[in-house]
Amino acid sequence: MKQKRMVRVEKRAGKYVQVLPDGTTRQLKSRTDWAKFDALTDEEVRKAARADPDAQPLTKKELAKMRRVSPVKRLRWKLGLSQSEFAERYGIPIGTLRDWEQHRHEPDQTALSYLKVIEDDPKRVARAVAA
Repeated sequence: MKQKRMVRVEKRAGKYVQVLPDGTTRQLKSRTDWAKFDALTDEEVRKAARADPDAQPLTKKELAKMRRVSPVKRLRWKLGLSQSEFAERYGIPIGTLRDWEQHRHEPDQTALSYLKVIEDDPKRVARAVAA
C-alpha cells in the first residue's frame, strides 16, 4: 500500500515553500509568467478574462438574487467579534443581532444611531456598557 505524504505550505523569506514530512523544504514554482502578464494591455487582460468559462460576469438576474452584507455584520467583522461577543459587549440581544444580520428585520432609528456610535468609538461604548 502506498503511504500518503503530508505536506504544508509556508512563506519563508518572502517565498512559498513546501514542507515535507521529513522537515525538508522545497521552493514552490510559480506557474504564472508575470513578465508575460505585465506585458498585456488592459484590453488583452479583459479579453482573456471574458474567455475564461470559470470567471464569467454575473447577469443582471444573478445580481438581483444576491443580497448585500448587512451593515451590522460588516461592523461586527470590522471589530473582529463573533455574534455572541458583539451582542454581549454592546448589550444587544443575540436574536436581534441575528435578525439584523440575516435581513429578517432592520434596526430602527435608535438602534442605527447606537450602531453609528459603536462604529465611531467601539472601546468607549464597550466601557460605558460594562460600567
